[in-house]
Amino acid sequence: MKATDLPLLSTPGRPSIHPTEDVAVVSVTRPDLGADAYVGQLWSVRLDGGTPRRLTRGFRDTAPQYSPDGSLIAFLRAAPGESPQLHVVAAVGGEPVAVTDELLGISDIAWSPDSTRLAYTARVAEQGRYGSVQEIGPAAEAPRRFTTRTYRANGVGYTTDRRAALFLVDVPDVSAEPAVQPVPERSGEKPETVVTVPLATRLTNVDADVSHPVFTPDGSAVAFVASLHETADTDRVSDVFRVDIDGAGEPRRISSGDARRSIAVAAFSPDGILHVLAQEVGESGRDFVARNTSLYRMATPDDPADVLTDVADTDLGEVSEIAFTSDGSIVVLNRVRGAVRAERLEADGSRVLLTSDTDVVSSIAASGERIVGVVAGASDAGEVAVLGGESPVVLTDFSAGLRDAGVLPVERHSITGRSGQIIEGWLVKPRGAGPFPTLLMIHGGPFAAYTGALFDESQVYADAGYAVVYCNPRGAAGFGEAFGRSIKNAMGTVDHEDVIDFFDGVLAADGSLDADRVGILGGSYGGYLTAWITGHDHRFAGAIVERGFLDPELFVGTSDIGDFFGDEYVGTSAEDIARQSPQAHVGSVTTPTLVLHSADDLRCPLSQAERYYAALKRNGVDAELVVFPGENHELSRAGRPRHRQDRFDVILDWWARVLPV
Repeated sequence: MKATDLPLLSTPGRPSIHPTEDVAVVSVTRPDLGADAYVGQLWSVRLDGGTPRRLTRGFRDTAPQYSPDGSLIAFLRAAPGESPQLHVVAAVGGEPVAVTDELLGISDIAWSPDSTRLAYTARVAEQGRYGSVQEIGPAAEAPRRFTTRTYRANGVGYTTDRRAALFLVDVPDVSAEPAVQPVPERSGEKPETVVTVPLATRLTNVDADVSHPVFTPDGSAVAFVASLHETADTDRVSDVFRVDIDGAGEPRRISSGDARRSIAVAAFSPDGILHVLAQEVGESGRDFVARNTSLYRMATPDDPADVLTDVADTDLGEVSEIAFTSDGSIVVLNRVRGAVRAERLEADGSRVLLTSDTDVVSSIAASGERIVGVVAGASDAGEVAVLGGESPVVLTDFSAGLRDAGVLPVERHSITGRSGQIIEGWLVKPRGAGPFPTLLMIHGGPFAAYTGALFDESQVYADAGYAVVYCNPRGAAGFGEAFGRSIKNAMGTVDHEDVIDFFDGVLAADGSLDADRVGILGGSYGGYLTAWITGHDHRFAGAIVERGFLDPELFVGTSDIGDFFGDEYVGTSAEDIARQSPQAHVGSVTTPTLVLHSADDLRCPLSQAERYYAALKRNGVDAELVVFPGENHELSRAGRPRHRQDRFDVILDWWARVLPV
């Protein structure tokens, strides 16, 4: 795979299964270099086989959901340069009908049980901001006043002046005659504008963002996730609330109050009981480091929650989805040792594995006894598959073009480190005999994980002639809470040890790798560990520090998570911060370093990169700073397609200079 092959990365979203027919609908999106945007449509996929069929032809159609009666599909449609809006289309196809025209677009959607209404969330701009008054541009807006610790979010910007609210709207008749705008009469009088979308009712008006709406089983209320408690500004706690569809009364908490939890998503089982995916965050409400996400059953807000998965060894945090089958079982996605496995939790508490130990499942859906997922492997970006048999039955082949372009094999390795710790990871090599210059690549998080699924980064670098080694060191997710929490107040210790031991182990095991010609790179936490390692290990011909967490002291007050992230990971004392800070050890770096960052990154702000780069230059290190305009922390995964290609070009140019093939 080359950087120019990015448009071949066709990725399915979450499927939705028709309530009675053997068919699912799924969105498939891809980066388009010509449009410099992500484009995609909805596809109809027969569960009993057959050729998938393109159902819509919008610029970017995503997030489809069949109505409970199976007659309609609700989805989000975005026109070029515009925010997504809610649309509905007949399940058999046809011309979609717009349901919303929200200034800032909408996000989550949910069907009412009787298929007559839709709930959705949308950010609501304060009057005079974000184009709500056409004559007032961004530079002419009134000053912003803040009294909270958190007021920005990466990828969004300021949040307190455009809160996400919950809305309810009636579903329009898709067979009705379309509304048309009248033209002025000959008298010159201007006719009234015809409203082309139904009027929505706002159900929440709280000083907090609401998300993940879901109707209660009787359809009388909409439940949602939010942080509405008094200490919401200083902790990570969230709860599930309900608000009646008539808009009467204030939101009422319906999640259990027996422990402080950060709830990711809520759903109601067929018997009407609330289930949530959540992390326990301790008495402080801030102890989030490497906390596994568990499934809870919450019968009433006053009763203790029943935890249905083992918090020590099961982590449902990679993909926040819950699916129920009609026999009372629950399907979840468990992050385990570099895989994301679909598992069915039976009513008796037993668990059935629905995918292999190496599959990476990115989404699931269930209807009746049917279970469908999107499963990714080493040679594809994800395919729709029926789950529940001996192995997944793959129904699509959206990655055919990518495989034709060339996908290199992914080798799994397991290395025992100096302390006896087993470290697991992967190697991707160029074609040929070698010896190959070799890159050590480090993931972000740190409570995240590499998998064995196709990864554009390792494929592009290997295609250019570099072997790529990457692993899951202590601090990563999927190996139990103790493994993940081992670097709390100890960053740059055992994690450093593990990645180096894995790297050395793979170099020693494969004679085609050139151990004397090596480089190192990583993003976010991977940028942290790259900068940390080059301050202590000088073997590398070059380094790339991307969107790094480099200066914990400066992180506070500049990052959207600066109020708690560094405090929990490295501590708050000056001694602890300096002990684990790459910025405090930058004077020891001699490795030529490319510092790569995005101008609008609010997670690891640009100041992290600028200060680190300035110190390198002042110390005489061969260093370069590259800043991408208009991009945030998600550049490598979701940035503008042309910027993603530019990024690969910059990286390969750097390696060609400091570590030529």
